[in-house]
Amino acid sequence: MPIPAVDTTTFDWVPLGPGLSFKPLNFFPADSGYQLLLRVEPGTVIPPHRHTGDIHAFNISGHRRIITTGDIIGPGTYVYEPVGNEDTWEAVGDEPCIIHLEANGRVEYLDDHGNVIRHTDAATARDEYLTWCAENRIDPLSQLAR
Repeated sequence: MPIPAVDTTTFDWVPLGPGLSFKPLNFFPADSGYQLLLRVEPGTVIPPHRHTGDIHAFNISGHRRIITTGDIIGPGTYVYEPVGNEDTWEAVGDEPCIIHLEANGRVEYLDDHGNVIRHTDAATARDEYLTWCAENRIDPLSQLAR
C-alpha cells in the first residue's frame, strides 16, 4: 500500500489569525494528535498556553524566543515539551519562523489566572483546514479529510 504523501508546495498557508498560519501534514486516528507546519510572522506572540500531551517542535527557519525563559530557538533546533508544560513565545527577527510541529492532546490557551479560555487540538486543526478549503473552493487532500 503506498504511503499517502502530502506535498505542501501544492497548497497555500491556512490562516489561523494575525501573523499565524499552518499547513497540515497528518491528523492521527481518533483525533489523538496531529502534525503540521506552523508559520509565525515576526513579532507575533503565541499567548500563554499549556499542553495536555507531548509536543515535538523542530525549527525549520526563522527564530523564536521563549518568553518564559528567554531562550532563542533557531533553525535546526528541536524542542520537546512534556505534558503540562506552560509557556509563551514570539517569532523574532526579520523572517517568518516555520516549525514542524507534532502535537499530542490539546494546547490550552490561558488567561492571566491560569484558566483555559480556548484550546486547539487535532479536531479543531482539521476543522480549520476543511473550512479554509470550502471557503476557497479547494478540494481537501483526501489523506487530510478523513
